[in-house]
Amino acid sequence: MLNRDNSLLIIIDIQEKLIKAAQNSNSLINSANKITKAANILGIPLIITEQYPKGLGQTDPSIIEAYPNVHPIEKTSFSAMQEENFINEIKKFNKKQILLCGIETHICVLQTAIELISNGYDVYILKDASSSRSEFEHKSGLDLLQQYGAKIISTEIAIFQWLRTSKHPHFKEIQALIK
Repeated sequence: MLNRDNSLLIIIDIQEKLIKAAQNSNSLINSANKITKAANILGIPLIITEQYPKGLGQTDPSIIEAYPNVHPIEKTSFSAMQEENFINEIKKFNKKQILLCGIETHICVLQTAIELISNGYDVYILKDASSSRSEFEHKSGLDLLQQYGAKIISTEIAIFQWLRTSKHPHFKEIQALIK
């Protein structure tokens, strides 16, 4: 089960041009905003990546607004684990449970997750906060991620596992995000 003290949220490439091409982009942004706001409220660290922002644009502004003071890490590799700045950020937080979401499920999310798993991290994929250009590729990516040992969950599952109880001091504030 997720432990908020050992969790790190990573948002992969939820950028302007990729959002326009992604399936269910409104749902994707809504879920990404919920998990980002919840992480901010609960003090769970966040890393954001951007794949070649000069060509694909910036991270959706609503995600940046949901967790101020986080600066995206630019990358050109499909796996963020190929970027030294990204690896340094992960090591800085010293967390073993990685919640991962973004675009595209079958490319950058998949390759990053596989390398995280091979480096001993416990990876959770937020399927409602991830997408690809086609539903087939999204589902294919999720299937392969599961075969590699990633846990496929939803945003609400993650949030309520972080909370554990309705007596949590931030429960009402988090509950407002869900409604």
